[in-house]
Amino acid sequence: MVDFLETLLFSAIMGLSIFLSLPVVLKKQMSDSAKKMLLAIAIGILVFLMGDVFTDVTPDLYNGSLYGYGSSFFFDAVFTVALILGFFALFYIEGRSRTGLTPVQLSLLIALGIGLQNLTEGLVFGSLGVAMGLTGVTLVVLIGFTFQNVTEGFPIVSPFLGRMDWRMAVLLGLFLVGGLPTILGGAVGFYYNSKIFDVFFDGLAIGAILYVILPMLKVLLRETDLTKQKIAYAGIFIGFALGFIVNLL
Repeated sequence: MVDFLETLLFSAIMGLSIFLSLPVVLKKQMSDSAKKMLLAIAIGILVFLMGDVFTDVTPDLYNGSLYGYGSSFFFDAVFTVALILGFFALFYIEGRSRTGLTPVQLSLLIALGIGLQNLTEGLVFGSLGVAMGLTGVTLVVLIGFTFQNVTEGFPIVSPFLGRMDWRMAVLLGLFLVGGLPTILGGAVGFYYNSKIFDVFFDGLAIGAILYVILPMLKVLLRETDLTKQKIAYAGIFIGFALGFIVNLL
């Protein structure tokens, strides 16, 4: 069994590993093609994270209650409500802005979506630590989530790529929004966790991530240049593949 302080420590390692992407994202001068490629990679990573979260929740949704098929109506309802809340909460926030999202606002929405996903990771790790200790599955979860979180800085910083008008304090704050929920989830999961928690927060995360992908795609795909379009398509695939490969480690 992992004690509470150890749970907080390991949850912090997972959540704050997002800062390991700083050496790449701090580069302020880059070509337009490089910006397009990194933005596309960020979108690909988010697409993978959305699929990855859904695979975590599917055992609860599709529980084989009807001769190996079927699903749980209750968990389906919880997930659906959370999915709607995650998507339309951000829809409402953006709708209040008459001039559209600023780079900071878009980054904040992305960080919130990733933060919700990391909250569920913390819940999983905290509950596993209590049940199994830092061995076997728990250790695999710790390493896997840590490597995965390293890639999450790219989507958060993507609206600022190549720009000179952002401040380090803003970037650090956005990274904390994305990473700190892992620690909160670990603390809560140590004392209490349930399938309802997992299903609800997974639904919130998927809804939020789905929403923040849309304005990023709008920026990425507005180009009419064929070469830049190919760069965008390739980058999305690379980002998805990167998330998949990292998740295997």
